[in-house]
Amino acid sequence: MSTRVIDHVTDLADQLRDQAGEAEKIGKLTDDTVKTMKAAGNIRMLQPAEYGGLEVHPREFAETVMALAALDPSAGWVNGVVGVHPYQLAYADPRVATEIWADDVDIWVASPYAPQGIATPADGGYIFNGRWQFSSGTDHCDWIILGAMVGDENGKLQMPPRMLHMILPRSDYEIVEDSWDVVGLRGTGSKDIIVTDAYVPAYRTMDGMKVMDGSAQREAGMTQPLYLMPWSTMFPLGISSATIGIAEGALAAHLDYQRERVSAAGTAIKDDPYVMYAIGEAAADINAARQEILANVDRVYDMVAAGKEVSFADRAAGRRTQVRAVWRAVMAVDQIFARSGGNAMRMDKPLQRYWRDAHTGLAHAIHVPGTAFHASALSSFGVEPQGALRAMI
Repeated sequence: MSTRVIDHVTDLADQLRDQAGEAEKIGKLTDDTVKTMKAAGNIRMLQPAEYGGLEVHPREFAETVMALAALDPSAGWVNGVVGVHPYQLAYADPRVATEIWADDVDIWVASPYAPQGIATPADGGYIFNGRWQFSSGTDHCDWIILGAMVGDENGKLQMPPRMLHMILPRSDYEIVEDSWDVVGLRGTGSKDIIVTDAYVPAYRTMDGMKVMDGSAQREAGMTQPLYLMPWSTMFPLGISSATIGIAEGALAAHLDYQRERVSAAGTAIKDDPYVMYAIGEAAADINAARQEILANVDRVYDMVAAGKEVSFADRAAGRRTQVRAVWRAVMAVDQIFARSGGNAMRMDKPLQRYWRDAHTGLAHAIHVPGTAFHASALSSFGVEPQGALRAMI
C-alpha cells in the first residue's frame, strides 16, 4: 500500500510544529514548510490524476488537513483553502489545467472567491479590475481564482447580476505586502490582491452560480464522484477541517502545558477535579466535531457515488453540520484555555497561538451560522429557501 499524505505529515510532526512559530513571525508559511507540503503532495490530494493528482476521497483530504492544522495551524489552513482549488479546476476548461500544471504538477493556485472585482466584456474575454482581501498562502502560489461580477463599460453591474470565477497567472495580479496584520492565523499570509486592467480570456473563467449549483461539473462531463461533489460541501470542508484541527492542536498543547503544572494555591492540576472535568468535556466536544464533519462528507460522497441527487435540503443540512461542528470545537477550546492560568498567555507558549488561530478560523464567512441554520430549518419544513438564504449552500 502506498504511503498516504497524512503519513508524511505524521512522520514530520516535530519539524512542522517547530516551523509554526516562525511562520507567525514572518507572516507567511516558511519555505521549508512549503517544500515539505509539496514533497508530500498535500495540495495534490484533490488534483486530477492526469495532472499528477492523487484524487483521494474527500474524507482523507479532511483528515490530512486536520492533522496538519493540529501541528501548524497556518499550514493546515493553507492546505484546506489552496487544496480545494484543484477540485474545481478539474471541471474548468481543459486548457486551464494544462496551462497551470503542464510543467510542474506542484503549482499552487490561490483565491478568494468574493466577487470584489468587475469583469467588463472584451473581445473573446474580459478586462478585469478589482481588489480582494484574504488570499491565503498567496506568496507561494503562481495562479489565482478571483470572484467577479460582470459589468458594462462604465463599471456598472450587468443585470441580472452574473458572477464569474476568473483564473489568472501570477503576472496578472499584484500581492499587497504588509496587508496581513491580524491577531490569528498570521502565518497564512492571507494578503490583499489587486488586479488592474488584466485581460482574461473567456476560457479562463467559470460561471460562479453553475459551480455552486453543480451544473458546471455536469456540463464538463465529470463522472468521478469526487468531482461531482457539491461545491458547498467541498469548499467549506478544507476551512472547517482546518479549524477543527486547530482545536485538536489546542487540546494537545493544553494537556502538555497542564501535565506537570501546579496552581498558585499549590494544587497539582491533575488533582483539580474541576479542571479535569473541563478537559474531559472539551475532548469529547472536539472529537464530536471531528466525527460530525467526517460523517457528513461520507454521507454526501456516498449519495453522489450511488448516482443520487444531492438536494438543496441535503446541502443545507450539510452546511448546518459543518458550521455547528466548528463552533462546538472552538467553544471547547475556550473552556480549557480559560482554565490554563496566566502563564498560558505568554507569547512563548503555543496555547495562546492556537486559541487566537481557532477564533480567527471561526470568523470566516462560511462559519456564520445564521443563514445556514435558517435555510436548513426551512428545508426541514419542506419550504424552499430563497434569495440570500441560498448563499454558499
